[in-house]
Amino acid sequence: MDVRTPAEVAELSVGAGCAKIKATGSVCRLTVLSILAGCYIALGGVLSLVVGYGFPELTMNNPGLQKLLSGAMFPIGLILVVVLGAELFTGNNALLVPGFMQGKFGAGAVLKNWTLVYTGNFIGAVGFTLLMVYSVGLTSAEPWRSAITGIAEAKVSMVWWVVFVKGIGANWCVCLAVWLAMSGHSLIEKMAGCWLPVMAFVALGYEHSIANMFYLPAGMLEGADVGVWQGVWHNLIPATLGNIAGGALFVGCVHAKLHLSKQ
Repeated sequence: MDVRTPAEVAELSVGAGCAKIKATGSVCRLTVLSILAGCYIALGGVLSLVVGYGFPELTMNNPGLQKLLSGAMFPIGLILVVVLGAELFTGNNALLVPGFMQGKFGAGAVLKNWTLVYTGNFIGAVGFTLLMVYSVGLTSAEPWRSAITGIAEAKVSMVWWVVFVKGIGANWCVCLAVWLAMSGHSLIEKMAGCWLPVMAFVALGYEHSIANMFYLPAGMLEGADVGVWQGVWHNLIPATLGNIAGGALFVGCVHAKLHLSKQ
C-alpha cells in the first residue's frame, strides 16, 4: 500500500492544526462538530459495553475474551470522528502541537480550541447517554446494568496518579491511531489505522476522558455508587491531564521533533 511517510504525516498534521485553529473562530460550527464527536465516542462506548459484556457464559472464565470483544467494538467512535471530520479533544491534543511548535499559532489559540472542543464533547457524550442509552433502556437489563455500574465504580476507586498514567496510555494510543489514519489514503486504510491502537487501549483498560463522559454518567443513571464530584475529581480530571500528556507530548511533540524540518 502506498502510505504516507512519517515526515509527510507530520507535515500534514501542521496543516490540520492550522485548519483547526482557523475553525475555532466559528464557534457554532466548532461546537456542533465537537458535540458530534462526543456522540460518536459514546456510541462506541455503549457498543463496546453491549457486545463485550453480552456473553457472560463465554467470558466468565475467559476475561481476556471480554476485553477483546469490548476493544473490538469501541473503535467505531474514532473511525466516525476521523472520517467525518468531527472535533475530538483527545485527537486535538496531538494535532495542534506540531503547528504550535513551528510558530504557526500561539498557546492561547491551542487552549481556546481544547476548551471549546472538550465542552462540546461533554455535551455530546452526556446527551447521547441520556437520550440514546438511558431513556431507551439499553443498560437497564442484566448483565449490562451490573456491568456499567461496576465500570463506573471501578473508575473512581483508583488512585489519582494511576488514572493519570492510564490517561497517558489511552491518548498515546488514540493519537497514534489518528497518525496512522492520516498515513492512509483509502477509507479501509483509515479505518484500520483507527481500529488497532484504539482496540489496544480499551483492552488494556486505559482511561479516556471523553469515553468516561459516557461510562460515568451511564453508571450513575443505573444506580452506581458514584457522586458527580467524585467522578470529576477521581477520574475526569486526572484522565484529562493524562490524555493531554499522552497526546501532546508522546505523539504531537515527539513526532514533530523527529520528522519536521527545523524552522
